Amino acid sequence: MSTLKNKIDFVVLISASMANVNGDPLDGNRPRTNYDGYGEMSDVCIKRKIRNRMQDLGQRVFVQSDDRCDDGCTSLKNRADSVLKGVAKDKYAETACETWIDVRSFGQVFAFKGKDSGGVSVGIRGPVSIHQAQSASPIDVCSMQITKSVNSEDGDKKGSDTMGSKHFVRYGLYVIKGSINVQLAEKTGFSEEDAEVLKECLRTLFVNDSSSARPEGSMEVVRVYWFEHNCKIGQYSSAQVHRSVKVSLKEGVSTPSSPDDYEITVEGLEGLTPEEIPGV
Repeated sequence: MSTLKNKIDFVVLISASMANVNGDPLDGNRPRTNYDGYGEMSDVCIKRKIRNRMQDLGQRVFVQSDDRCDDGCTSLKNRADSVLKGVAKDKYAETACETWIDVRSFGQVFAFKGKDSGGVSVGIRGPVSIHQAQSASPIDVCSMQITKSVNSEDGDKKGSDTMGSKHFVRYGLYVIKGSINVQLAEKTGFSEEDAEVLKECLRTLFVNDSSSARPEGSMEVVRVYWFEHNCKIGQYSSAQVHRSVKVSLKEGVSTPSSPDDYEITVEGLEGLTPEEIPGV
């Protein structure tokens, strides 16, 4: 595999219709919003979905969800020990990066106590950075009271857990921004092939991601803008590149209901033209 040579920036537009994009556990699992009413999606949530897609594409992943575990390991320590136990500390990071794509992409902190792990404490900085996503305009969060027709416990009376709430965003167009740093890619071994895997993960971000909170078809990737510079440090700063993608409501639209209600343009940056990739 060839190590990444040129800096990459990307912008991803995702559409959410009648879905809970990213529930806030400190707010009754309501979709995340800021004080101005704009919807938010945490970078942790985005990386979780990317890792899931990496697994679907046959890549080895270190941070796995319990329901997606594919190697029989019951914890991160257990997974680390299965590969790294006995590895010299100066080779620990290199071996971890060679083994797991998410480690060489996002980085990882290995901090385990005990004799079995040798009291390991190793930090790895990854080249792929992702901002938390924000909606292009304020969103309308709706709530619905729900009930279930059966008791979880024995007894004739309905339990207190038969009542609940379901929250969703009526419609929102969210913008994800990210970058890949070449200097850090050289340290972790992040390759051109890994960049292609990441691009495919972003394009298909919501494949195999449906749930009661996000029914099939309620979340979709509208477009991926992939900017590949012609040098290591980049022709422009990441901030300039991200700002070049303009998203605004069309004139006369006050309540958006689809991506067609937005004006999406890319401000030209001399010598840097993005690859525009439609989502799935």
